[in-house]
Amino acid sequence: MKSNWTVDDAEYLERCWLLLADIYIQSSKFDLATDLIKKILTYNKSCMKATEYLGFIMEKEQAYADAAINYEQAWKLTNCSNPSLGYKLGFNYLKAKRYTDAIDVCHVVLGKHPNYPKIKKDIMDKARASLRA
Repeated sequence: MKSNWTVDDAEYLERCWLLLADIYIQSSKFDLATDLIKKILTYNKSCMKATEYLGFIMEKEQAYADAAINYEQAWKLTNCSNPSLGYKLGFNYLKAKRYTDAIDVCHVVLGKHPNYPKIKKDIMDKARASLRA
């Protein structure tokens, strides 16, 4: 991407780079998407969508611990209020064998969204069973 970053164009460029990163992700061109996302985060470290995309890429590459780090950052940027991000974070904690963290995230999500589908069965119950084993 040859566009130079300027303050005047910052919001526009960020949206364009996010859209292009999304296209790369859909085409399974994770390296190109990662480069763009890192460029976005260079200029705006609080871009929740960029950190979420980075988590998604890591999850697709089965790097669950790294995915959890990125999802955790995105989760904190939403003040722990986005249930879908909480689900993704809990899932990656579960896959990374961080069972107590997965359970904690489930409690936060269910505290704010008591009827959020499947999080109890898919993540919380499995994490509890893994702790007991």
